[in-house]
Formats: sequence, structure tokens, C-alpha cells
Amino acid sequence: MLAIVVMMTIGVLVAAAVAVYVAYPHRGEEMPVAPQLGSAMRKGVDTLPTLEDSESRQ
Repeated sequence: MLAIVVMMTIGVLVAAAVAVYVAYPHRGEEMPVAPQLGSAMRKGVDTLPTLEDSESRQ
């Protein structure tokens, strides 16, 4: 029972992090409550490799 509660809590936290990222840093806006968290999320995403439009069409 404890394992289910822990896994559900982790799932809700991950979903909340994704929602917060999409609502603010992804659109280029500052987070109103914790701007440091938004800049940390933006830095983490900027370090990941991305596929450009020209690369995806080949």
C-alpha cells in the first residue's frame, strides 16, 4: 500500500513539473513565484539535443 502511495505521489509531482514548464519557461515567460526554478528548467532543456526541422525532413 505504501509503494502505491509513493508511486502516485511521484507521478503527480512529475506531472506538475511538466505543467509548470509548459505554462511558463517553454513560452519564454518568468515564473511568478520561483524565477530561479524557471531558469534552472530552461538551462536543463537547453543542454538536451534537439532535432531541427531540416534534419527531420531528411
